[in-house]
Amino acid sequence: MLIAFFFKLREYRLPVSLRELLDLINALKKGVIFADVDAFYHLARTIMVKDETHFDRFDKAFSDYFSGIADLDLLESLKQQHNLPEDWLRKEFEKNLSDEEKAQLKAMGGLDELMKTLKERLEEQQKRHAGGNKWVGTGGTSPFGAYGYNPEGVRIGQDGNRNRQAVKVWDKREYRNLDTDREIGSRTIKLALKKLRKFARTGASDTLDLNETIRATAKQGGMLDVKMAPERHNAVKVLMLFDIGGSMDDYIHTCEELFSAAHGEFKHLEFYYFHNCLYEHVWQDNARRHSNVIDTMTLINKFTSDYKVIFVGDATMGPYEIAYAGGSVEHYNEEPGSAWLQRITNHFDKVAWLNPQPVEHWPYYQSIGFIKELMDNRMYPLSLDGISKAIKELSWY
Repeated sequence: MLIAFFFKLREYRLPVSLRELLDLINALKKGVIFADVDAFYHLARTIMVKDETHFDRFDKAFSDYFSGIADLDLLESLKQQHNLPEDWLRKEFEKNLSDEEKAQLKAMGGLDELMKTLKERLEEQQKRHAGGNKWVGTGGTSPFGAYGYNPEGVRIGQDGNRNRQAVKVWDKREYRNLDTDREIGSRTIKLALKKLRKFARTGASDTLDLNETIRATAKQGGMLDVKMAPERHNAVKVLMLFDIGGSMDDYIHTCEELFSAAHGEFKHLEFYYFHNCLYEHVWQDNARRHSNVIDTMTLINKFTSDYKVIFVGDATMGPYEIAYAGGSVEHYNEEPGSAWLQRITNHFDKVAWLNPQPVEHWPYYQSIGFIKELMDNRMYPLSLDGISKAIKELSWY
């Protein structure tokens, strides 16, 4: 395997030697890493690449050689090798519906009707149900309960997100903070963010100004005249707001790459989290998001209008979560999310929204169009091209 990998690197004109290949084999024999493609990537790059100008070639060669490995069905392989029972690997009573069956299910007709029906069902229900289409239970096609499917429902007591069709969520979910030390999968994210940096000389004069020193010394006829200048600092100020709603689970890796890159590029970086849509509260620690929140109005008053604001979220939710009071799936919001988004865009001069959802899916979500309109069409895909366009928008004066 490693010999073929070695020749793949040579194919991409990387100056790798047999000595480096042997070092990589020895590192694997010593157990430096085990069964982790990302860890192998960093180990192989450290040993095989001696000049960072070749990092891009290495990335292309690595991607070419290992493409498809991440898509292997390891669960299916385990089942075949060890003959694991089906009920070990799936939830009891979980119902799988075909696309035709899903299309036949009708929504209740709005949040008010849904909550009214739930109240009636709770009063009438006498025992536990599973797999039905009416009562609160598990599985099935009822709008209420856990693990079932319904185009519009209230999720109660579920430990994870499966069909992403809930109007209200009645279970305690724990979110972890984004990792500032996340290794960048693609260094070009950093290169794109660098375009936003604005350097200015501020503070004490503690850096040698070589050009001015040479000029001053020449004017003095050779007598040394040392000139100092304030150190250059990255003066741009960035405020990032991250959506940590359940539909963002698929994009955590990409968001961590972006967050880590931004954390390394900007000296003046502030970040906060919100759930699905911006409401009256934000927070900085997901472990304490119910006990240690910050008023969004306080946030607006705290930061001056010259901060560059970047929202990061997929903007996929029920339209009522944006347009109506009480629309939030987790709490009763006294004002609609659209009001808070408008306050942000009115206060800050430069605002952009990065959306990790594939662009071709955007037309299928009414909420994406709604938020894009509130952002004055300043919504961009969370891709290198999208980041570059967003940075161009934020950098324009």
